[in-house]
Amino acid sequence: MSQAADLVIDARGVATITLNRPEVHNAFDDLLIAHLINLIAQARDNPQVKALVLASTGKSFSAGADLGWMRRMADASREDNIKDAHQLSALMEGLNNFPCPTVAKIQGTVMGGGVGLVACCDIAIASDNAFFALSEVKLGLAPAVISPYVIAKIGVSQARRYFVSAERFSAIRAAAIDLVHEVVLATELDAKTEQIIATLLANGPQAMRRAKELAQEENPLPCTPALRDYTTGVIADLRASEEGKEGLRAFLEKTQPGWIAKH
Repeated sequence: MSQAADLVIDARGVATITLNRPEVHNAFDDLLIAHLINLIAQARDNPQVKALVLASTGKSFSAGADLGWMRRMADASREDNIKDAHQLSALMEGLNNFPCPTVAKIQGTVMGGGVGLVACCDIAIASDNAFFALSEVKLGLAPAVISPYVIAKIGVSQARRYFVSAERFSAIRAAAIDLVHEVVLATELDAKTEQIIATLLANGPQAMRRAKELAQEENPLPCTPALRDYTTGVIADLRASEEGKEGLRAFLEKTQPGWIAKH
């Protein structure tokens, strides 16, 4: 049985973490989140690592939260939801603060928390078949835990639109709002990612670390512990709310939620 995510470190010092749940579009649950936190820590603590690539198998990069996980957490206590949300927050923080340059290699569906993963990477390369959505409000939820990282990437103006609209947008649009840096043909995604990696490996490893620190230090929207506590509280409250439960029920049953007016 294959792992839900794998870590490979090659002879050049390039670490690749690959999401490997293609049957559920690489959606993540509590087990995958814990596994990814561990893999990121392994790569971070390896002195040979000079760059990290985040990739995935199958047609989708990541569809965000796994439905079974969401169903379980909807029935959990607020305390358990807070603890669970803090794990997701730790994953985003670990990726965002990874000391070496990070590259997201993106194809297909990128929803919810998957957008958060992209936002936490330094360089994001998307195939032209990728599409994105911050879809949480359709379920009566909000993109709470990922919000500091997404806002830092796309800005407040774009976040105000896409957080509340849950619109799907193309890879071209994602590039226009700075969520991704480059869009290539699907057939060129591997080659473009390798080109970026080669560019990074030609640079001084320690200099890149310090250069990344500069960008992080001067980020006007840092994710502080207080902000992480606030965002985890928001999602815990929404998961347990009647609206959140109704949104999840409607999604699972493929019906309209009660807040949509019947005609």
